[in-house]
Amino acid sequence: MKNKPLKKQLIEQFYRGNIPILCLAVFASLASGSLNLILSWTMQQLIDTASGVPGALPIGLLAKLSGGFVLLCIAVCLLSYVSEPRFIRRAMRQYKEFAFQKLTEKSISSFRDESVATYLSALTNDANTIEADFLSQQLSVITKTVTFFGAIALMLWYSPLMTAIAIGVTILPLIASLLTGNQITAAERRVSDRNRDFTAALSDCLGGFAVVKTFKAEREIFRLFAENNRALEGEKFSRRRIKILVGMIGSVAGVLAQLGVFLIGAYLALTDRGLTPGIVIAFVNLMNFMIEPVAELPGLLASRKAARGLISKLAAVLEKNPAPAGNTELPRLGKGIRIQNLSFGYDANKEVLHNLTAEFEAGKAYAVVGSSGSGKSTLLSLLMASGTDYRGEILFDGTELRSISSESLYELISNIQQNVFVFNASIRDNVTMFRSFPRGEIDDAIAHAHLSGLIEERGENYLCGENGKGLSGGEKQRISIARSLLKRSSVLLADEATAALDAETAYQVTSDILDLEGVTRIVVTHALNEALLRRYDGILVLKDGRIEECGSFDELMENRSYFHALFTVAQ
Repeated sequence: MKNKPLKKQLIEQFYRGNIPILCLAVFASLASGSLNLILSWTMQQLIDTASGVPGALPIGLLAKLSGGFVLLCIAVCLLSYVSEPRFIRRAMRQYKEFAFQKLTEKSISSFRDESVATYLSALTNDANTIEADFLSQQLSVITKTVTFFGAIALMLWYSPLMTAIAIGVTILPLIASLLTGNQITAAERRVSDRNRDFTAALSDCLGGFAVVKTFKAEREIFRLFAENNRALEGEKFSRRRIKILVGMIGSVAGVLAQLGVFLIGAYLALTDRGLTPGIVIAFVNLMNFMIEPVAELPGLLASRKAARGLISKLAAVLEKNPAPAGNTELPRLGKGIRIQNLSFGYDANKEVLHNLTAEFEAGKAYAVVGSSGSGKSTLLSLLMASGTDYRGEILFDGTELRSISSESLYELISNIQQNVFVFNASIRDNVTMFRSFPRGEIDDAIAHAHLSGLIEERGENYLCGENGKGLSGGEKQRISIARSLLKRSSVLLADEATAALDAETAYQVTSDILDLEGVTRIVVTHALNEALLRRYDGILVLKDGRIEECGSFDELMENRSYFHALFTVAQ
């Protein structure tokens, strides 16, 4: 499957293990189309019998046939009721799950520059369109195709002359549909793009709610929301008008065609040209089955094409920024991490880090300090492989970071950030990240992360709320520490993990990190607390993206250089 285009793999998810139920749904669609034709024949027989046409079937037999027809209709409806929803449910479930699985296979560096709103839109709004216009419509296309060709065959059996006339007048709705149907594809693409922009704007507005209130920017944020909302609804309005126009033109043209056939058929019946009243009515009814597919199929096919375009769009963003091709496995850090002549810039013309060389021994704790903008967070980010376009080397036990497989690297490293992400799930699930671990290992991680008090107070099944709104900053940080302990990572990277905490909680969280044994800890910190700094095995001091000095706390203080000045000002 890996050699297949991703778009094809996505489409295959609709049918994987879903063929038997699809066959039932297709059979129901075929039967439904056939029943429409049987209904037209039954109407013709009933009208001719009522009109006293010689050779018409007896009314008793027609009553029995009608009863059997009703039973068949019920059976086909039940089959459709059972099969179609099940097919679509499984198809959409597998499609979205496959897409999300492919998304999770991306590395941090691959995902860093991508838009979350693109994926939100693709897996919600676009998925709804695909369900309606691709999956549901394919069964409708089958029904309409059966009735179209079946209607022509039945009409030829009744009267080749009237069939030729009917086909001739059907050209009008066909031309009308072809002229307008293809506009739907472009309209669907524009709506999808506007959905993405609207989702991104809404996410920003809600995510920055506290900032909005603090700066009294409600009116301005409402204007931003309203602009994106109006743009989205404007494109949806245009799409809706196009669809209505396509249907309206087809309907008007269809009515004209039916009236023409009815008038010609009535004339032929009145002039005794071999047509009975029942045949004329049957022709008019069968015209529906010719005109409706002719009028709607171009629009349906255009909608299917637009839906396939949305699948292509998702495939394109999933294929964007492929994960690095490293394949070296490094299950545990044994010696240490070394950066050699490391330089990096987010912009090719502006370096952030300049020729850094340093070493972090396995199992020891290191602090990275410096003023704002000195490159501390960038260095930690590179160690986490969030970017691979650096110059120089980042070596884990002598192995270049870019050659290490992403799976192995993420097993090797844990990361604690200033804003810990907590799921709206239980404390236990947030610690285990929804995986299974032995009870003893979980309890041990909770104890070493000092989470026992929280669990005793609220219970391990306590729901943390959206992004952990039911927890304090320190409690979220301890959950992050417990995750790392349970994961048994060799390396723990902490980026300003205590910046948003009060002094007492910040001290305790940092102390908890320093208490960890057998873990290489690299901590970016702005808090220059002497008691904590003395516990680090080494301190790396950055200034303007360069290593200004490094050493133990006592060594740096004795140098009376840049670190001494930073520490003195911080007191």
